[in-house]
Amino acid sequence: MGKQDNRFDVAASVDMHAKAQTIEIHVSKGFNSLELTSVTHVLATANTLLGRDLFSWRFSTDKPGVVSGDHGALVRAEPAIADHRLADMMIVIGGKRTIADTWLPRLRAMQRKARTVVLLSDAATAYIRATKAPGGHVTTHWRDVTALVETGYHPKLTTHLSENSDGIITAAGDGATLELIVGLISPYLTRPQVAELGSHLMLQTIRKSDADQPKCLSDNEGLFDARLTEVIRLMEDTVNEPMSMDEITAHVGISSRHLERVFRKTFNDTPARFYKRLRVKRVRTMIEESLLPMIDIAVACGFGSCTTMAKAVKVEYGVTPSQMRARKSIQLLTYDGRQSAR
Repeated sequence: MGKQDNRFDVAASVDMHAKAQTIEIHVSKGFNSLELTSVTHVLATANTLLGRDLFSWRFSTDKPGVVSGDHGALVRAEPAIADHRLADMMIVIGGKRTIADTWLPRLRAMQRKARTVVLLSDAATAYIRATKAPGGHVTTHWRDVTALVETGYHPKLTTHLSENSDGIITAAGDGATLELIVGLISPYLTRPQVAELGSHLMLQTIRKSDADQPKCLSDNEGLFDARLTEVIRLMEDTVNEPMSMDEITAHVGISSRHLERVFRKTFNDTPARFYKRLRVKRVRTMIEESLLPMIDIAVACGFGSCTTMAKAVKVEYGVTPSQMRARKSIQLLTYDGRQSAR
């Protein structure tokens, strides 16, 4: 175990008698190695910060032995036998050809015990295909959403980072796995510990579970005017150093009058106000989903001072930045990550 960080007062904030949590990581052939390392890295880092092994994990698969993942990754896993040796949580990491039939019985056994199951990207897609009418909302990586919609009726399919339906958590996975695992273990941590964990993982912000997957507004297929799409993309890319409207129109090659007309028709707003709202929205995200100092957020969102930023936030949302941040804990999951006993 690594040397404890002196800035992290474990003795003062950790319940040393808290029940250790076991996590079963079920891997399928061709598993996503990024998701696997993301899961284990978060758990290992949390244990190091806490100064104890609160989280332990083991690997399972359909057939025992060495399982090969993408990019040459290898994992030695034990067999997963129906309802035998169930953990506190089960995380399923699939591959492009994953089918749910092999691990679905174990998922149901976990569900009967009111224990949480997490399905990441390819595993989530396989589950959605196998489950014709899930009880609640489901999600998966956005690349699979279109194909699922085209090949079946999925009225409860979303593009959120994760969804919880009766203890079965479907998730976008891939690069968003770090944030999801932090959210799942956050009930066992204090707010400073969550912040410290995020810092060690180099996560500047930790998005909430109901945040949309990162498809920018400029990727909206409904915006058929290529120049308007380019303007919005330029605005999104320059939030930290806002450009003037003259600079934007010159860069895109469109007149100010035409830009005003198109924005009013499409968004019922002026380009300048739309641009400022993008920046204020970014401010809110950073305030609610990170612990960065207000001055750093102001600079990152193109405001000259905290006062200027506070005025803009107050106008848009009716509260001050300090009121936005005045909460007792960080709630990363908009649902309960653990099932309640039945």
